[in-house]
Amino acid sequence: MKISIHKYTLDFRFEAGTSRGIMTAHHVWFLKLWHPENPSVFGLGECAPLPGLSPDLQGDLAAAMTHLVSVIDAAKDMEAISVEAIFSPRFPALRFAIETAMRDLKQGGNRILFDNGFSRSEVTIPINGLVWMGNKKLMQERIGQKIEDGFTCIKIKIGGIDFEDELDLLAHIRRAYSAREITIRLDANGAFTPNNALQSLEKLALFDIHSVEQPIAAGDWPGMSRICEKSPIPIALDEELIGVYQRSEKIRMLNEIRPAYVILKPSLLGGFEQTGEWIGLAAESKIGWWVTSALESNIGLNAIAQFVGNYPSDMPHGLGTGQLYHNNFTSPLQVRSGQLHYELNRPWDLPISHASAG
Repeated sequence: MKISIHKYTLDFRFEAGTSRGIMTAHHVWFLKLWHPENPSVFGLGECAPLPGLSPDLQGDLAAAMTHLVSVIDAAKDMEAISVEAIFSPRFPALRFAIETAMRDLKQGGNRILFDNGFSRSEVTIPINGLVWMGNKKLMQERIGQKIEDGFTCIKIKIGGIDFEDELDLLAHIRRAYSAREITIRLDANGAFTPNNALQSLEKLALFDIHSVEQPIAAGDWPGMSRICEKSPIPIALDEELIGVYQRSEKIRMLNEIRPAYVILKPSLLGGFEQTGEWIGLAAESKIGWWVTSALESNIGLNAIAQFVGNYPSDMPHGLGTGQLYHNNFTSPLQVRSGQLHYELNRPWDLPISHASAG
Protein backbone atom coordinates (compact mmCIF):
# COMPACT_ATOMS: atom_id res chain seq x y z
CA MET A 1 0.00 0.00 0.00
CA LYS A 2 1.05 3.61 -0.56
CA ILE A 3 -0.05 6.83 1.04
CA SER A 4 0.76 10.51 0.59
CA ILE A 5 -0.26 13.44 2.80
CA HIS A 6 -1.00 16.88 1.38
CA LYS A 7 -1.50 20.10 3.34
CA TYR A 8 -4.02 22.72 2.27
CA THR A 9 -5.29 26.00 3.72
CA LEU A 10 -9.01 26.71 3.55
CA ASP A 11 -9.85 30.43 3.63
CA PHE A 12 -13.08 31.64 5.21
CA ARG A 13 -15.36 33.93 3.26
CA PHE A 14 -15.45 36.14 6.36
CA GLU A 15 -13.84 36.34 9.79
CA ALA A 16 -15.49 33.59 11.81
CA GLY A 17 -15.85 34.51 15.46
CA THR A 18 -15.64 31.55 17.81
CA SER A 19 -15.51 31.14 21.58
CA ARG A 20 -11.74 30.71 21.11
CA GLY A 21 -11.14 33.82 19.02
CA ILE A 22 -11.24 34.76 15.35
CA MET A 23 -10.57 32.27 12.56
CA THR A 24 -9.72 33.47 9.07
CA ALA A 25 -8.29 30.19 7.76
CA HIS A 26 -8.27 26.48 8.56
CA HIS A 27 -5.27 24.20 7.90
CA VAL A 28 -6.18 20.67 6.83
CA TRP A 29 -4.38 17.60 5.47
CA PHE A 30 -5.60 15.23 2.76
CA LEU A 31 -4.61 11.57 2.87
CA LYS A 32 -4.33 9.81 -0.50
CA LEU A 33 -4.26 6.01 -0.32
CA TRP A 34 -3.69 3.62 -3.23
CA HIS A 35 -2.37 0.24 -4.37
CA PRO A 36 1.04 0.62 -6.13
CA GLU A 37 -0.13 -1.51 -9.06
CA ASN A 38 -3.14 0.79 -9.68
CA PRO A 39 -2.27 4.37 -8.62
CA SER A 40 -5.07 5.97 -10.67
CA VAL A 41 -7.63 4.53 -8.23
CA PHE A 42 -7.21 6.07 -4.79
CA GLY A 43 -9.07 6.75 -1.58
CA LEU A 44 -9.13 10.22 -0.11
CA GLY A 45 -9.58 11.29 3.51
CA GLU A 46 -9.40 14.60 5.33
CA CYS A 47 -7.69 15.40 8.63
CA ALA A 48 -9.04 18.79 9.74
CA PRO A 49 -8.21 19.36 13.43
CA LEU A 50 -9.60 22.49 15.07
CA PRO A 51 -7.14 24.67 17.04
CA GLY A 52 -7.96 24.75 20.73
CA LEU A 53 -10.38 21.85 20.45
CA SER A 54 -8.99 18.82 18.62
CA PRO A 55 -6.86 16.41 20.67
CA ASP A 56 -4.73 15.87 17.54
CA LEU A 57 -3.11 19.30 17.96
CA GLN A 58 -2.34 18.66 21.61
CA GLY A 59 -0.06 15.78 20.63
CA ASP A 60 2.65 15.41 18.02
CA LEU A 61 0.50 15.27 14.89
CA ALA A 62 3.51 15.38 12.56
CA ALA A 63 5.03 12.31 14.26
CA ALA A 64 1.67 10.52 14.08
CA MET A 65 1.51 11.21 10.34
CA THR A 66 5.07 9.95 9.84
CA HIS A 67 4.19 6.78 11.74
CA LEU A 68 1.07 6.34 9.62
CA VAL A 69 3.07 6.56 6.40
CA SER A 70 5.55 3.95 7.60
CA VAL A 71 2.77 1.55 8.61
CA ILE A 72 0.90 1.96 5.31
CA ASP A 73 4.06 1.56 3.22
CA ALA A 74 4.80 -1.70 5.02
CA ALA A 75 1.30 -3.11 4.55
CA LYS A 76 0.62 -5.42 1.61
CA ASP A 77 -3.12 -4.69 1.55
CA MET A 78 -5.82 -2.94 3.55
CA GLU A 79 -6.66 -6.06 5.50
CA ALA A 80 -3.24 -5.71 7.12
CA ILE A 81 -4.02 -2.19 8.33
CA SER A 82 -5.60 -1.72 11.75
CA VAL A 83 -6.56 1.85 12.60
CA GLU A 84 -6.86 0.88 16.25
CA ALA A 85 -3.33 -0.51 16.24
CA ILE A 86 -1.82 2.52 14.49
CA PHE A 87 -3.16 5.27 16.72
CA SER A 88 -4.01 5.95 20.28
CA PRO A 89 -7.35 7.76 20.70
CA ARG A 90 -5.43 11.05 20.94
CA PHE A 91 -5.65 11.58 17.17
CA PRO A 92 -9.37 11.42 16.30
CA ALA A 93 -9.15 13.69 13.23
CA LEU A 94 -6.32 11.62 11.76
CA ARG A 95 -8.20 8.41 12.55
CA PHE A 96 -11.26 9.79 10.78
CA ALA A 97 -9.10 10.69 7.76
CA ILE A 98 -7.50 7.27 7.31
CA GLU A 99 -10.79 5.49 8.00
CA THR A 100 -12.39 7.63 5.26
CA ALA A 101 -9.54 7.02 2.79
CA MET A 102 -9.64 3.26 3.40
CA ARG A 103 -13.40 3.09 2.92
CA ASP A 104 -13.19 5.24 -0.22
CA LEU A 105 -10.51 3.01 -1.77
CA LYS A 106 -12.37 -0.17 -0.81
CA GLN A 107 -15.50 1.18 -2.51
CA GLY A 108 -13.64 1.94 -5.75
CA GLY A 109 -12.07 5.35 -5.16
CA ASN A 110 -14.98 7.40 -6.48
CA ARG A 111 -15.89 9.25 -3.25
CA ILE A 112 -19.00 7.08 -2.73
CA LEU A 113 -18.31 5.72 0.73
CA PHE A 114 -21.79 4.50 1.67
CA ASP A 115 -24.48 3.16 -0.62
CA ASN A 116 -27.71 4.77 0.58
CA GLY A 117 -30.51 7.01 -0.61
CA PHE A 118 -28.45 10.15 -0.11
CA SER A 119 -25.38 8.99 -2.06
CA ARG A 120 -27.70 7.74 -4.82
CA SER A 121 -29.29 11.22 -5.06
CA GLU A 122 -32.68 9.80 -4.09
CA VAL A 123 -33.16 11.77 -0.87
CA THR A 124 -31.79 14.92 0.73
CA ILE A 125 -30.61 15.64 4.26
CA PRO A 126 -32.23 18.50 6.22
CA ILE A 127 -29.60 20.83 7.69
CA ASN A 128 -29.52 23.85 9.96
CA GLY A 129 -28.38 27.27 8.82
CA LEU A 130 -25.30 28.21 10.86
CA VAL A 131 -24.94 31.80 12.07
CA TRP A 132 -21.44 32.62 13.29
CA MET A 133 -20.55 35.05 16.04
CA GLY A 134 -20.09 38.67 15.04
CA ASN A 135 -21.39 42.06 16.07
CA LYS A 136 -25.13 42.42 16.58
CA LYS A 137 -25.80 44.05 13.20
CA LEU A 138 -23.79 41.46 11.30
CA MET A 139 -25.43 38.55 13.08
CA GLN A 140 -28.87 39.98 12.39
CA GLU A 141 -28.02 40.25 8.70
CA ARG A 142 -26.75 36.66 8.62
CA ILE A 143 -29.88 35.39 10.36
CA GLY A 144 -32.05 37.19 7.81
CA GLN A 145 -30.02 35.74 4.93
CA LYS A 146 -30.35 32.18 6.25
CA ILE A 147 -34.11 32.53 6.51
CA GLU A 148 -34.27 34.08 3.05
CA ASP A 149 -32.23 31.12 1.74
CA GLY A 150 -34.96 28.78 2.92
CA PHE A 151 -33.60 27.41 6.20
CA THR A 152 -36.30 26.59 8.73
CA CYS A 153 -33.78 25.56 11.42
CA ILE A 154 -31.26 28.20 12.45
CA LYS A 155 -28.26 27.52 14.69
CA ILE A 156 -26.83 30.62 16.35
CA LYS A 157 -23.53 30.71 18.18
CA ILE A 158 -23.87 32.81 21.33
CA GLY A 159 -21.46 34.02 23.97
CA GLY A 160 -19.43 36.28 21.69
CA ILE A 161 -21.32 39.55 22.19
CA ASP A 162 -23.30 41.18 25.00
CA PHE A 163 -25.95 38.78 26.31
CA GLU A 164 -28.68 41.43 26.14
CA ASP A 165 -27.87 41.97 22.46
CA GLU A 166 -28.20 38.22 21.89
CA LEU A 167 -31.59 38.24 23.59
CA ASP A 168 -32.60 41.12 21.34
CA LEU A 169 -31.57 39.11 18.26
CA LEU A 170 -33.78 36.24 19.37
CA ALA A 171 -36.67 38.60 20.07
CA HIS A 172 -36.25 40.01 16.56
CA ILE A 173 -36.65 36.50 15.08
CA ARG A 174 -39.67 35.63 17.22
CA ARG A 175 -41.47 38.85 16.37
CA ALA A 176 -41.46 37.70 12.75
CA TYR A 177 -41.52 33.89 13.01
CA SER A 178 -43.09 31.43 15.43
CA ALA A 179 -41.35 28.28 16.65
CA ARG A 180 -43.46 26.31 14.14
CA GLU A 181 -42.00 28.38 11.30
CA ILE A 182 -38.37 28.72 12.44
CA THR A 183 -36.57 26.38 14.82
CA ILE A 184 -33.81 28.07 16.81
CA ARG A 185 -30.83 26.13 18.13
CA LEU A 186 -28.20 27.86 20.23
CA ASP A 187 -24.56 26.89 20.69
CA ALA A 188 -23.08 28.41 23.83
CA ASN A 189 -19.66 26.71 23.53
CA GLY A 190 -19.35 26.80 27.33
CA ALA A 191 -20.05 30.55 27.56
CA PHE A 192 -22.00 30.29 30.83
CA THR A 193 -20.80 29.27 34.28
CA PRO A 194 -22.40 26.71 36.60
CA ASN A 195 -23.56 29.64 38.73
CA ASN A 196 -25.25 31.74 36.03
CA ALA A 197 -26.26 29.12 33.45
CA LEU A 198 -29.78 28.44 34.71
CA GLN A 199 -30.56 32.14 35.06
CA SER A 200 -29.40 32.72 31.47
CA LEU A 201 -31.35 29.71 30.22
CA GLU A 202 -34.52 31.06 31.86
CA LYS A 203 -34.16 34.26 29.84
CA LEU A 204 -33.46 32.37 26.63
CA ALA A 205 -36.48 30.12 27.18
CA LEU A 206 -38.79 33.06 26.47
CA PHE A 207 -38.00 32.64 22.77
CA ASP A 208 -39.05 29.01 22.24
CA ILE A 209 -35.54 27.62 21.84
CA HIS A 210 -35.18 24.06 20.53
CA SER A 211 -31.93 23.35 22.39
CA VAL A 212 -28.75 24.86 23.81
CA GLU A 213 -25.44 23.15 23.12
CA GLN A 214 -22.82 22.97 25.82
CA PRO A 215 -24.00 25.79 28.15
CA ILE A 216 -20.97 25.34 30.43
CA ALA A 217 -17.42 24.19 29.75
CA ALA A 218 -16.85 20.47 29.29
CA GLY A 219 -15.59 18.38 32.17
CA ASP A 220 -18.04 19.30 34.95
CA TRP A 221 -20.35 16.31 34.82
CA PRO A 222 -22.15 17.05 38.14
CA GLY A 223 -22.68 20.68 37.09
CA MET A 224 -23.93 19.72 33.64
CA SER A 225 -26.22 17.10 35.18
CA ARG A 226 -27.87 19.70 37.44
CA ILE A 227 -28.36 22.03 34.46
CA CYS A 228 -29.89 19.27 32.32
CA GLU A 229 -32.28 18.39 35.13
CA LYS A 230 -33.46 21.96 35.81
CA SER A 231 -33.08 23.75 32.49
CA PRO A 232 -36.28 25.02 30.82
CA ILE A 233 -34.56 24.36 27.46
CA PRO A 234 -33.34 20.92 26.33
CA ILE A 235 -29.56 20.66 26.66
CA ALA A 236 -27.25 19.14 24.04
CA LEU A 237 -23.71 17.92 24.71
CA ASP A 238 -20.98 18.74 22.19
CA GLU A 239 -17.44 19.32 23.49
CA GLU A 240 -18.34 17.09 26.45
CA LEU A 241 -17.97 14.05 24.18
CA ILE A 242 -14.39 14.82 23.08
CA GLY A 243 -11.87 12.46 24.59
CA VAL A 244 -14.46 9.91 25.77
CA TYR A 245 -13.55 6.79 23.78
CA GLN A 246 -14.29 3.79 25.98
CA ARG A 247 -17.81 2.41 25.71
CA SER A 248 -18.08 2.13 29.49
CA GLU A 249 -17.14 5.81 29.91
CA LYS A 250 -19.69 6.86 27.29
CA ILE A 251 -22.41 4.96 29.13
CA ARG A 252 -21.35 6.42 32.48
CA MET A 253 -21.39 9.97 31.13
CA LEU A 254 -24.80 9.65 29.47
CA ASN A 255 -26.27 8.06 32.58
CA GLU A 256 -24.84 10.73 34.88
CA ILE A 257 -25.60 13.84 32.81
CA ARG A 258 -28.82 12.70 31.05
CA PRO A 259 -28.79 15.28 28.24
CA ALA A 260 -31.69 15.69 25.84
CA TYR A 261 -29.33 15.50 22.83
CA VAL A 262 -25.76 14.71 21.85
CA ILE A 263 -23.99 16.43 18.95
CA LEU A 264 -21.72 14.07 17.02
CA LYS A 265 -18.65 15.26 15.08
CA PRO A 266 -16.76 12.32 13.55
CA SER A 267 -13.51 14.33 13.25
CA LEU A 268 -13.56 14.99 16.99
CA LEU A 269 -14.83 11.59 18.06
CA GLY A 270 -12.50 9.38 16.00
CA GLY A 271 -14.39 8.33 12.89
CA PHE A 272 -17.44 6.40 11.81
CA GLU A 273 -17.11 3.47 14.21
CA GLN A 274 -16.89 5.72 17.24
CA THR A 275 -19.74 7.91 16.00
CA GLY A 276 -21.90 4.87 15.30
CA GLU A 277 -21.34 3.65 18.84
CA TRP A 278 -22.50 7.00 20.23
CA ILE A 279 -25.64 6.77 18.08
CA GLY A 280 -26.42 3.32 19.42
CA LEU A 281 -25.89 4.32 23.04
CA ALA A 282 -27.99 7.46 22.61
CA ALA A 283 -30.83 5.39 21.16
CA GLU A 284 -30.65 2.96 24.09
CA SER A 285 -30.93 5.89 26.51
CA LYS A 286 -33.68 7.63 24.49
CA ILE A 287 -31.39 10.60 23.88
CA GLY A 288 -31.73 12.50 20.62
CA TRP A 289 -28.77 13.23 18.38
CA TRP A 290 -27.61 14.88 15.21
CA VAL A 291 -24.31 14.97 13.34
CA THR A 292 -22.26 18.09 12.66
CA SER A 293 -19.19 18.65 10.54
CA ALA A 294 -16.18 20.30 12.18
CA LEU A 295 -15.26 22.82 9.47
CA GLU A 296 -13.95 20.22 7.02
CA SER A 297 -13.70 20.92 3.31
CA ASN A 298 -16.10 19.13 0.96
CA ILE A 299 -13.93 15.99 1.20
CA GLY A 300 -14.61 15.45 4.89
CA LEU A 301 -18.13 16.87 4.64
CA ASN A 302 -18.96 14.40 1.87
CA ALA A 303 -17.85 11.47 4.03
CA ILE A 304 -19.87 12.68 7.02
CA ALA A 305 -22.98 13.40 4.96
CA GLN A 306 -22.94 9.95 3.37
CA PHE A 307 -22.53 8.41 6.83
CA VAL A 308 -25.59 10.38 7.98
CA GLY A 309 -27.43 8.98 4.96
CA ASN A 310 -27.36 5.61 6.73
CA TYR A 311 -29.69 7.03 9.39
CA PRO A 312 -32.71 8.60 7.62
CA SER A 313 -34.36 11.18 9.86
CA ASP A 314 -36.23 14.48 9.81
CA MET A 315 -33.78 15.90 12.35
CA PRO A 316 -31.71 18.70 10.76
CA HIS A 317 -27.96 18.06 10.88
CA GLY A 318 -25.10 20.55 10.90
CA LEU A 319 -23.76 19.89 7.42
CA GLY A 320 -23.71 23.28 5.75
CA THR A 321 -20.17 24.32 6.64
CA GLY A 322 -18.83 23.74 3.13
CA GLN A 323 -20.26 27.14 2.23
CA LEU A 324 -17.93 28.89 4.66
CA TYR A 325 -14.85 28.78 2.40
CA HIS A 326 -14.20 30.68 -0.78
CA ASN A 327 -11.58 28.13 -1.94
CA ASN A 328 -13.47 24.92 -1.21
CA PHE A 329 -13.58 22.28 -3.95
CA THR A 330 -16.33 21.67 -6.46
CA SER A 331 -18.24 18.56 -5.43
CA PRO A 332 -21.64 16.89 -5.83
CA LEU A 333 -22.71 18.49 -2.52
CA GLN A 334 -25.21 21.31 -2.96
CA VAL A 335 -27.30 23.23 -0.41
CA ARG A 336 -30.75 24.43 -1.42
CA SER A 337 -33.63 25.56 0.80
CA GLY A 338 -32.21 24.05 3.97
CA GLN A 339 -31.49 20.67 2.35
CA LEU A 340 -28.16 19.06 1.47
CA HIS A 341 -28.26 17.41 -1.96
CA TYR A 342 -25.85 14.94 -3.56
CA GLU A 343 -25.89 15.59 -7.30
CA LEU A 344 -24.25 12.69 -9.11
CA ASN A 345 -23.90 14.66 -12.33
CA ARG A 346 -21.65 17.28 -10.69
CA PRO A 347 -17.94 16.34 -10.98
CA TRP A 348 -15.32 16.57 -8.26
CA ASP A 349 -12.49 19.08 -8.43
CA LEU A 350 -10.19 17.05 -6.23
CA PRO A 351 -7.88 18.87 -3.82
CA ILE A 352 -4.74 16.83 -4.49
CA SER A 353 -3.89 19.03 -7.47
CA HIS A 354 -4.17 22.15 -5.28
CA ALA A 355 -2.44 20.92 -2.13
CA SER A 356 1.23 20.77 -1.20
CA ALA A 357 2.88 17.54 -0.09
CA GLY A 358 4.05 17.19 3.49
